Amino acid sequence: MMNTLMALSSSTKLGSSLVFKRNVLTLASSSASHLLSPTLSNHGYRAVVSAPLRGIALQTQSWHLSSRPFVNARAFNEVSDSVIAFSDVAIKVPDLTPKQNLMWCSSDGDDSTARVVEYGRLLPCPPGNMPPRVVHLILREKGKVADVVSKSLSLPRTYVEDLIDFGAVHYALLWPTPPADTRPEQFELYKQLAPLYQDPVKRPYLKRKTIKEAQKTFRVTTRYLELDAGSYLRVHVHPKRFPRCYEVDWKKRIIAETKSYVVLDKPASVSVGGTVDNLVETCANFTARALGQRTPLAITHQIDTCTEGCVVLAKTKEFASKFHELLRDKKVRKMYKAIATSPMPVGRITHYMRADRHPPRLISNAAHEGWALCEMEVKSCKQVEWPSQSTMKKIGIKSSGWKVQDYAYELTIQLLTGRTHQIRAQCAAMGAPLLGDSMYLPAAIARLKFPEVDPVLTAPFSEDESSWIGNIKDRRDGGVMETWVSMHGREPEALGLQASQLSWDDGKIYKFKAGLPWWET
Repeated sequence: MMNTLMALSSSTKLGSSLVFKRNVLTLASSSASHLLSPTLSNHGYRAVVSAPLRGIALQTQSWHLSSRPFVNARAFNEVSDSVIAFSDVAIKVPDLTPKQNLMWCSSDGDDSTARVVEYGRLLPCPPGNMPPRVVHLILREKGKVADVVSKSLSLPRTYVEDLIDFGAVHYALLWPTPPADTRPEQFELYKQLAPLYQDPVKRPYLKRKTIKEAQKTFRVTTRYLELDAGSYLRVHVHPKRFPRCYEVDWKKRIIAETKSYVVLDKPASVSVGGTVDNLVETCANFTARALGQRTPLAITHQIDTCTEGCVVLAKTKEFASKFHELLRDKKVRKMYKAIATSPMPVGRITHYMRADRHPPRLISNAAHEGWALCEMEVKSCKQVEWPSQSTMKKIGIKSSGWKVQDYAYELTIQLLTGRTHQIRAQCAAMGAPLLGDSMYLPAAIARLKFPEVDPVLTAPFSEDESSWIGNIKDRRDGGVMETWVSMHGREPEALGLQASQLSWDDGKIYKFKAGLPWWET
């Protein structure tokens, strides 16, 4: 009997229809320009040529599913006693076959041949990323995580073990409350199924725990973890990959090393400490390997994956705690170099940032309740030559709709408050988005053409914020705010920003400087 009660795909949005035919997933639409090259076949994913497709389209990074219910017939027959069906609800059951329900087209845009993926191993690392696939599972009976995932999703046991080693599988004792942007049919399913497993008499694991405590998710850290019926699993079947990790000479990126810490000149396109689905391909891990350490270095602070420059990694818990204290006491000074599309005024720049959980970060000139103060000081702004196309291509910088110019503008910035995406969002708000910032550049272009599309930047103070930008916890307000958010693009792999200097005062001044930024090399 299957261990899984049901599976839901969370990385999907409403859109074009989905059809199963001979265990192959087909999407009807128009273009597949950002899908991966078949070179992935040499890196643990085997491409199998299948019947020609009429067309595949992925206008965003997510697969599109129709709201119409669908169940793969074979899968439904095998787990019919484990699935609770509701009318007008999309019960999403994984295709229980060796060939997974994923397809991509060749990078040359030829849609004539569809390719189905067969999973091998996560290493060696492929040259790019697969489209996101996140599956949610509710266990029907007690079982080991690796067995449940392998059987439920028809994935090879070795691939599932790799996912666990990467940190791409998470669990909770109870199904967590879905986020606000969950589709109505999924939320309805949650309301009907979740209460069935909340009885602590039937589930001893829930004793002395509140529902909120039982819904807290944890990363699966061992292949042999066993969970009881009603437990929740979230599986990131396609973890985000960082191929740049394997191209960098990590020893040469070390600026300084002591017994308690390492200062690293972080390359762009590599996460400092990992993502929700990948704890292996990180700066902390690969720097530790370069130094001959068996365990990753500890994270003391973060910079964006797309940003390069100075990062401090701790060798000891004592130093990590000490550095966090220095950050709290504002004794750490951070200087950045940036290359912007337009000039910026020299001096202190102040904005307010909306307290959203996910990017893009929204900026206003006026203070609003619950919005965080953002301050930075532009020390200098000088005109420089626009980087060559070959340099930008080598680093992975994309124009994102901004026309090539004769000149760009190099900024030296001192960060006074450390908000996520702060420099990027503030520069974009000033009409000077950073080169390669595919998230904020499209919105900045739209704002320059039609200033009224941004309901936030020039909005006056309002006692009732929801009256002009919608509910802060739900950005699907169906109006101008949702439109403005949709004008932002995807997170870039690299952009024109470097953490150029880092210093701190611990009774003694410690100062470190990164190498030349990519646009000066």
